[in-house]
Amino acid sequence: MKLSTLAAVAISATANAHTIFQRVSVNGADQGQLIGVRAPSVNNPVQNVTSSSIACNTGTLSSSSTISIAPGAKVGAWWQHILGGPQGANDADNPIAASHKGPIMVYLAKVDSAVSSGTAGLKWFKVAQDTLDSAGKWGVDRMIAGGGWSYFVMPTCVASGEYLMRVELVALHSAYEVGGAQFYVSSLPYMLALELGTWEGGG
Repeated sequence: MKLSTLAAVAISATANAHTIFQRVSVNGADQGQLIGVRAPSVNNPVQNVTSSSIACNTGTLSSSSTISIAPGAKVGAWWQHILGGPQGANDADNPIAASHKGPIMVYLAKVDSAVSSGTAGLKWFKVAQDTLDSAGKWGVDRMIAGGGWSYFVMPTCVASGEYLMRVELVALHSAYEVGGAQFYVSSLPYMLALELGTWEGGG
């Protein structure tokens, strides 16, 4: 499968403790900085869940690159405080502030063209999640421990075709009020080259 990453995770480029998804690995092979990634030009989270920006954020820097991913591959998403890595020397909030606990989830949406497709009206379905475990650790905790890398396995039960893959980190530290949750979102356009099943999700 081929994918171009739409990194739509965000943060303020000041002293905020946010994060940006900006690099992909496939079976341990780092694909390079912003290769296949549509990253936001600023690193602010989306907090309005009714906004169209909730799909893949706003102000993205376009990329025409694609990344080949086989069904069953281990895919990594690399998160950092700002584009390029830490925000200065000894950045205690890189890749994200430890207080920003929450899950990391992955969604797919089938499209006609993974490279040129927009995000309006797509039917997303979840294929992976790293949430709260029995030890009280969140997906964000594991990502921080992994130096900014979060991982999932691309499912083998998805029909062949072209897709956008949306990677979402939800920081819950302010979610005690409406609009308080912070959504850091990224998407990859890719093509699933092998038909290993017929399930395409329900939207």
